[in-house]
Amino acid sequence: MGTVFSFDVRGPEAGTPRSRAALEAAVTSLHRADEVFSAYRSDSQLSRLVRGDLGLADCDPEVREVLALCDNAERLTDGWFSARYAGPLDPTGLVKGWAVERAARMMASAGADAVCLNGGGDIQLLGGPWRVGIAHPLRPGELATVVEAASGELAIATSGPAERGCHILDPRTGMPPESALASITVVSRSLTDADTWATAAFAMGDRARDWLERLPGAEAFAVTADGATWQTTGFGS
Repeated sequence: MGTVFSFDVRGPEAGTPRSRAALEAAVTSLHRADEVFSAYRSDSQLSRLVRGDLGLADCDPEVREVLALCDNAERLTDGWFSARYAGPLDPTGLVKGWAVERAARMMASAGADAVCLNGGGDIQLLGGPWRVGIAHPLRPGELATVVEAASGELAIATSGPAERGCHILDPRTGMPPESALASITVVSRSLTDADTWATAAFAMGDRARDWLERLPGAEAFAVTADGATWQTTGFGS
């Protein structure tokens, strides 16, 4: 997926044959997601589906699952997240979060007390405790805030141009959004959700705060283009 993944697995099961087997299976699932959904590989199922060389019914069940999740995200965000915004079908804005969450849950199901799986800065936490620093988009080497998780399930996704340049497009214009945000971090239980919501929120710009306040199960922290910050009512509580 063109980025770095890291696992932090804790508990008595860590290092056991069962845990090592689960780790190998989780890593294999991440590579498989790339093989199936890569928009840069001509032999991926996504590329073949877009070209018409492969029918949706002939794709792996995961393809139909991801496309259904994309359709749901598009409805929930009123079109600010879209897998069909500009030309060919491209669900990769959702795939990384979905793949990371799935791999983390594989580790937890093998008996790990706590799992932190970081995929290019998008993080799924299971168990705890954890403290996660959010990089400041305008001050390299500094943190903008810290997210703490005592236990349970927590996902953290950040969108913005600081690391990869402008890679988010306004689905209504197909152009980079004229966003008032330098970055926005969304926190929820599921990284599949947090990743898509952060992408949509960055594209929304000024509209994002009110939308996120109304969105059940989500909180957010934002750094604006002028260096100011804001957060939703329940962020950090």
